[in-house]
Amino acid sequence: MEAAPEHSRAELGYVLAQEYWGTGLMPEAVRRVIRFWFERMDLNRVEARCIAKNTASARVMEKAGMSYEGTLRRREYIKGAYRDMRMYAILRDEYARTR
Repeated sequence: MEAAPEHSRAELGYVLAQEYWGTGLMPEAVRRVIRFWFERMDLNRVEARCIAKNTASARVMEKAGMSYEGTLRRREYIKGAYRDMRMYAILRDEYARTR
């Protein structure tokens, strides 16, 4: 997690042991963190990124109500190669409409 209080924004990151993939744990956890940040910390924006090829992680963000904003080309050097990253975010007013 990276917070930018002066911008009322936080970045979410997560990792889940493979044995728990597909159980619905991560979308629920991400929804709860988003809820806490908007309702208790009064943030305006929550964002997260995933490797572009990681469709399961992208799906977690979508299930949590986040919207795809674009691809950051070759943004991160991971396991010996530069990787494209997909950016997702949700804004406070978007969150409020779903509550």
